[in-house]
Amino acid sequence: MLEIEIKDINNNAVGKVELPEEIFGLEPRKDILHAVVVNYLANQRQGTHATKTRGLVRGGGKKPWKQKHTGRARHGSIRSPLWKGGGTTFGPQPRDYSYKVNKKLRRLALRTALSVKFLGNEIVVIDDLKMERPKSADIIKVLSNLALMSMRGSKDNHKKILIVLPEKNDNIVLSARNIVGVDVVRAMDMNTYDVLNHDMVLMTSGAITVVKGLNGDERPVLDN
Repeated sequence: MLEIEIKDINNNAVGKVELPEEIFGLEPRKDILHAVVVNYLANQRQGTHATKTRGLVRGGGKKPWKQKHTGRARHGSIRSPLWKGGGTTFGPQPRDYSYKVNKKLRRLALRTALSVKFLGNEIVVIDDLKMERPKSADIIKVLSNLALMSMRGSKDNHKKILIVLPEKNDNIVLSARNIVGVDVVRAMDMNTYDVLNHDMVLMTSGAITVVKGLNGDERPVLDN
């Protein structure tokens, strides 16, 4: 078993927690991480791009000139792709970019991403994180105490921070949403892209417990 120090919001050590090697101690596999991240990004694409073909461009119903004896090339419509203002040939059309990746591969990729963060000392665990009110200054103070951000907040912050909670907390979500580079997610909603796309992962001890086992609705963890 691996161990990591637990800190309070003032950056004081308050204990240690054991981390399972099958989640935080895997050997990095770039091929698996790449496959799952590309799949995630593809699934986020809306695919609503569209161009007009010659049949969709308005006008062009009349033949511009007769077929023969004009000395000019024959044309049937001024909306031909050859003409200015005409349709587009082989332009993008609405499509679905999403595709499926094996569930076991997705789970392995997330565990691998967490292992990469643990190996790089990019995971910080705190005993608890509570906000009595939604206020950005309060969460900036906590992140500053943990040496994850300066007190000037987003103006002087060059690190992207992912805060992982055991369950949704509206006060924390509202406090963090205006801070550039700081995102909040439930442990059950973590995915490989979010973990790798942030420089630091801040997890509560409760989130660690969720990651290690099952949550209330008996859904297996690390399912994204």
